[in-house]
Amino acid sequence: MLLLWTKFAQKLSDQGKKLMATYMQMNDPKLKGTVIELELPNESTKEEFLSGANELLGYLRGKLHNHDITIEVVVNEVPENRYAFTPQEKYDKLKSINPNLDLLKKMFDLDL
Repeated sequence: MLLLWTKFAQKLSDQGKKLMATYMQMNDPKLKGTVIELELPNESTKEEFLSGANELLGYLRGKLHNHDITIEVVVNEVPENRYAFTPQEKYDKLKSINPNLDLLKKMFDLDL
């Protein structure tokens, strides 16, 4: 399956459909029974991939002689880093790193 997946991605790339080929090559798909699971970074990428996945699905079903194959896309969004700007945000960030900071603040009656 992985060999056919790679061949199809190369075929798309040769045809000038580089965006779909890039989505296919971002991660190796995982085969779970008859479900091919692909992990993509965000929801918009998932939607674009699924809009062009019918051609891929037909190709894989024909070459593998298995018409039960489906493709499932899993979105794995990594939350972006939040930066601390205000004194309260800075304090909360430091407190999450070292909870003893709260004890020192109370012990010495400190303000932010």
